[in-house]
This record gives sequence, C-alpha cells and structure tokens, in this order.
Amino acid sequence: MSSQSACEACGDGRDLPVAIAMAFQPIVDLGRGEVFAYEALVRGASGASAGAVIAAIPDDRLYAFDQACRVTAIETAAALGMRQTVSINFLPNAVYQPENCIRRTLAAARRADWPLQRILFEVAEREHVSRPEHLLGILDAYRSMGFRTAIDDFGAGYAGLNLLAAFQPDLVKLDMALVRGIDADRARRTIVDHVVRMCVELGVAVVGEGVETRDEPAALRDLGIDLQQGYFYARPQPGALPEPLLRLE
Repeated sequence: MSSQSACEACGDGRDLPVAIAMAFQPIVDLGRGEVFAYEALVRGASGASAGAVIAAIPDDRLYAFDQACRVTAIETAAALGMRQTVSINFLPNAVYQPENCIRRTLAAARRADWPLQRILFEVAEREHVSRPEHLLGILDAYRSMGFRTAIDDFGAGYAGLNLLAAFQPDLVKLDMALVRGIDADRARRTIVDHVVRMCVELGVAVVGEGVETRDEPAALRDLGIDLQQGYFYARPQPGALPEPLLRLE
C-alpha cells in the first residue's frame, strides 16, 4: 500500500465499527507528591472494555483506529482541563510514514492548544513489530517533533534490551510481572535494581507499572523508582481524571 493510500485508509475514525472513549489512569510522582501524567486508555463509548473494542476492529481499520485514539485522547484531556502530560499508546504497525500519519495528532493538538511536549507516546514492547528499523524511525521522528516517548511493558516482549540499545526513550515502564510482589521477591528486586541502574546511566526514567498492594510502592522507592502507576493509586476512570493517593503512610 502506498503512503497516500495508507493516509486515506486512516480516515478520521468516524466509520469505526465501535464508538470509542477514553479512560484515564494517573502516573504518580511520589518524590514530588504530584501526578506526573495521565495514561489514556481506550474504552467503548458504551462502556466496553479495551479488549472488546480492539477485538471489534478489523485489520484494515487499525490505521483509522490508531488515529481516532490519538485524537480522542487529546480532545478529551483538553476538555477535562488536564494540566499534566497525556500518555497515548500507539500501534507502530499502523504507522507508515510518521511525518504523514502524525498530521491528525498535530491538528488535534493545535485545536486544543495542547503543547507537543505534553504528549507522551508509549509503544508496548510486547507488540510484535515486523520491521524493527521502522519502529526506530518512528521514535526518532516523534522525538524530533517534540514528543516524548516511552517503552511500555519493558521486560515482557519482543524487543527487550535490543530496543533500548538502539533507542533511549524518555521513560521505560516496567512490565507489571516484574512489579507484582516485588517487596517479597529477591529475584525481582535484583532484576529491577539492575534495570534502574542501567536506565540511570542511559538518562532514561523508570516507571513501576501495575502497583496493587500496599507494600509494593515502598519496595520500588527503595530501588529509586518514584514514578509509579497502578490500581493501588487509582483505577482508570472513563471521561474523568481520578485523584490518586499521593502520600504513603
């Protein structure tokens, strides 16, 4: 498919088989006692889960879906008066040429008067990317445009250290399997400790994702991870910005 036909395939998302909305979950900064960012998570406009929404999107509409998610996230964040960074997941396999496929995102940011440096694009390490060099081109292009970038689910997928060696994003989000029960698991603490040390040397911030218990936050902070996200702080809330717990007792 040519880049021109790909852009036409993206459309504006109005003809998707399911109407979408956004739920927001905070990423907290315990060191500063504030919300660092809100991650935008797709939901059905009628309340359907992310899994149900994605399952309803045929392969030939993934481009339109990806574009619609970006625009909806920015427009909803602006309408809710968000002052923090909005974090948006993107599908690298749905982006042909980043300079062309980012146009609707840029237009939405202009309409909402949303600074580009307050948009964080997350790519999930667990998603198989057919052409790794294509993903690196996307990440490089996004950085040059002023966006921030993150590798999500780090430690759980296809890319691992190879992706981090080739591209150093602004953030790495640890997979929740590494975070779950870390307070009582020596192996997990050792692995995460080394990941944090490595990222510090590379100038990459680390987020502990999937925090659910009262003991996990302190264990992460002991390892130098102040940026944390999970049900312990707040569950994703459709069409609203949940107020998270920000002080640990």
